[in-house]
Parts: sequence; structure tokens; C-alpha cells
Amino acid sequence: MELDVVKNSYARWAPVYDRTFGAVTQVGRRTAVGHINEMSGKEVLEIGVGTGLALPNYAPDRQVTGIDFSHEMLAKARAKVSEMNLTAVKELRQMDARTLDFPDASFDAVALMHVISVVPDPEQVMAEAARVLRPGGHLVVVNHFARDTGLLARVEKMAAPMANVLGWHSDFEMDVVLDQPGLELVEQKQLPPMGMMTYLMLRKL
Repeated sequence: MELDVVKNSYARWAPVYDRTFGAVTQVGRRTAVGHINEMSGKEVLEIGVGTGLALPNYAPDRQVTGIDFSHEMLAKARAKVSEMNLTAVKELRQMDARTLDFPDASFDAVALMHVISVVPDPEQVMAEAARVLRPGGHLVVVNHFARDTGLLARVEKMAAPMANVLGWHSDFEMDVVLDQPGLELVEQKQLPPMGMMTYLMLRKL
């Protein structure tokens, strides 16, 4: 998916995102952030922070940096931080996830929640996420991934040509996440609704 397509798509979605797609995906966000809150390391990077839907879930002792390419989404996130006095949020920055402006091994945890099937060049985004993660740190991913069989698999294939309208790929393959060098899979589970979303936890070697 081209960057201009992503930018335009999320400019359209920003005003209604929380009440539509955001409401459906809250279980995944709570699951991912719940694990991050239990970690000993406190420095967290959330890639694709969007309108900041996950930000209220972070424990106050976390130090969360959120990035997003969409100015419209970031404006919503900044409003949440201010209105809700979210002290866990250290910084929100506009940034391209393919070229993160952070040194190697900067974070104890990196979160990619409902974003890896949206970004252009997801393999490069995964590589950057792994680069800025400290050894032993965890990368948590929540996303919808393509199914091989069944009714939902057929629906995903039918929806695939509409990626530019939807703003995400319905037929995105999990191997893009699992094949990233230097990371090992620690946990995988299906999430509501109807197991459509998958939670992955990976550890940096």
C-alpha cells in the first residue's frame, strides 16, 4: 500500500475511527498493553499510535513514545493525553515507521497494534521495530491475518482488491511478522470478535 494512500485513508477515518474500527479492536489493545504493563522494563514504543485508543490502558509507571504518520490521527491522540492527563505518555511524534528516528536498542517493548497490514513495506517496518528493541525485549503484535480455508478466507480474498478504500489488507500473511530475523515467537492466540484478530508476542534474541 502506497504512503499517500495510507495518509488519505486515515485522514478520512480519523473523525470516526474511535466509534467504528477502534471499538472493534479494543480487546487486542487491552491484551497487548496488559502484557507490556507487567514487564520490568518501562520504555515503550507504540508504532501507529493512531488516535491514542490504547494510551489510557498503559500503567502510570510506563514511559510511552507513540508515533504515527497521520497528523489527523496524532491530533486526536494529543487531545486524549491532555484531556485524560495520561502521565504514562512521554512523547507523541509524527514519523514514518519505515525509518524510525531512534537509536538501536532504545526500547524495552514495541507495540504494533492493528497497523502492520496498513503500512507500506511491512517487512521494513518489522525490521525497524526489531532494531529499536533491546535484547530480551518484547514485540507485541495484534492484527488480522489471512486464513487458509473457510468462509472468512473467501471473504478476505473478495475484499482484498478494496485495500485502498478500506485502508488495510484483508489478506495479509502472518509470515511477514514471524519471519523477521532475531525474533522468536513466545505466544500466539486468537482474540474476539470471532477469533478474527490474532495476538502475537515475540522476544528479541
